[in-house]
Amino acid sequence: MKTVTGFASATIGNVACGFDVLGFAITEPGDEVILTHRTDRSEELPVSITSIEGDGDALPRDARKNTASFVVLKFLEYIRTQKGIGFEGHIELQLKKNLPLSSGMGSSAASAAAALIAANELMQRPCSKMELVHFAIEGERVACGSAHADNAAPAMLGNFVLIRSYSPLDLVTIPPPDNLFCTLAHPHIEVRTAYARSVLPRSVSLKTATKQWGNVGALVSGLLTSDYELIGRSLVDVIAEPKRAPLIPGFYTVKQAALEAGALGCSIAGSGPSVFAFSSSPETAEQVGSSMKDAFLRIPEKLRSDVWITPVCREGAKII
Repeated sequence: MKTVTGFASATIGNVACGFDVLGFAITEPGDEVILTHRTDRSEELPVSITSIEGDGDALPRDARKNTASFVVLKFLEYIRTQKGIGFEGHIELQLKKNLPLSSGMGSSAASAAAALIAANELMQRPCSKMELVHFAIEGERVACGSAHADNAAPAMLGNFVLIRSYSPLDLVTIPPPDNLFCTLAHPHIEVRTAYARSVLPRSVSLKTATKQWGNVGALVSGLLTSDYELIGRSLVDVIAEPKRAPLIPGFYTVKQAALEAGALGCSIAGSGPSVFAFSSSPETAEQVGSSMKDAFLRIPEKLRSDVWITPVCREGAKII
């Protein structure tokens, strides 16, 4: 019997202007997945879920429907058919959810990435992290009906990740500037990803698209050149943020508070309701976090929130 524990941290998709094509990982919090390979047990499915902690009984226990176990099943099928690596016995999966559900923090992607890195270790690393990303993306389809990579890819690879193409999948990893810090505020409400996607426009004008393209290009340039002022100027989303802001009570109040506290820029984390901001020092990031937390309490709904201040995670999913 062999046991391996994988960890993958929260991720923030879109990064304001980069809807479905840009995301990054932070260092904490994250999910843990413990896989135990038992050679004395065999069942119809090679993977089963033995326990899930921290989900409030919200996640499915069926291995074919849970993101973490589903991607392990796909991984085992792939290494059997494409790499000629057979599997005997059974894998028991324990999931420790440290990320809130429906939070805009890449909860499902973290579970998938942690499970995959652990499964790869159990099988003596037959796949690269880039290969594992494909399975993590399919896990997103199970979680929310859409196989997007802006959370799954950075959860596995770390850093910023630009998705140049989905067909074929073409990922560009962008290391963060040394002094870029993220403040992430998670109000204690839920916004389901499927609903947040349903409020988006099916088409946009050429004028609107041009603005968005300009911001994406400038943001990537700012990251690569450590131009913090340009990063701040580029964190402008003219497509998703205007439609999703009404789903987050007090969003514009919180955003204004972050900017007044010195943030380079601020926007919705993924599909929300979490809100992220960038700063160029840890001290400013702390001030921004306090201001965002206070702003959520000042709105009529008086929302409590959790706040994290972290650099961008460079490592991605890992064995712990």
